[in-house]
Parts: sequence; structure tokens; C-alpha cells
Amino acid sequence: MNLLEIESLTEDTGHRVKQNLKFKTGKFIWRVRFTAPLNPATVNNVNMFVTAEESGSILRTLIRYNSETHEVEIEPLDPYAKNTAYILNVTKNVRSKGGQHLKDEIKIKFIV
Repeated sequence: MNLLEIESLTEDTGHRVKQNLKFKTGKFIWRVRFTAPLNPATVNNVNMFVTAEESGSILRTLIRYNSETHEVEIEPLDPYAKNTAYILNVTKNVRSKGGQHLKDEIKIKFIV
């Protein structure tokens, strides 16, 4: 059973989004894994953020980067509201250590 309802995805990302949830807390943490080491200065709340779809407001989040696994965690500081649509945004301003940026922005619409 999926506890997070994925409403829509940026083209060609569907096969990369996986759920491994054991319980629902309202503070779902996104983990985004990259194939290359990132420039830590580009891993921030400006380049990676969650918005409420209806209002467009940006949620307060904590961003953590694990340089060993190339994984970014995006944790909400306040619980997501039930039955509300949100969008996880990863912009092309996230860059690798070598200066490469994402080919396309990633947007994942979800409902908790």
C-alpha cells in the first residue's frame, strides 16, 4: 500500500520514484539520490523546495546533503496537511562538483 499519493511527475522520472514507507507521520522526508557528487553550495532551500500547490507558498524545510551517498534529504519543519497537494521542486541550479547542472527541472506533485 502506498502511503504517499504521487499525482504527477516531470517527464521521464516515473521509474525513478519509489516508496518505502512503514508508517505515516505527516513529516515525510524526501530523499533524492544523484549520480554524481554535488557542489554543496548549490544544495539549499532556493534550489530544492516544496510548495503547496493551491497557494504556491514555500514550506519551511531542512536540507541535508550526504556527500558519501550523493543523497539529499528534504525534511519539512512543519507537518504536511492531510489531503493537500504539494510539489517537490528540484531546479536546474543544483550543480555537480564539476559544474554540471540537471538537464531538466524535476517536479513531483504529491498528496500525503
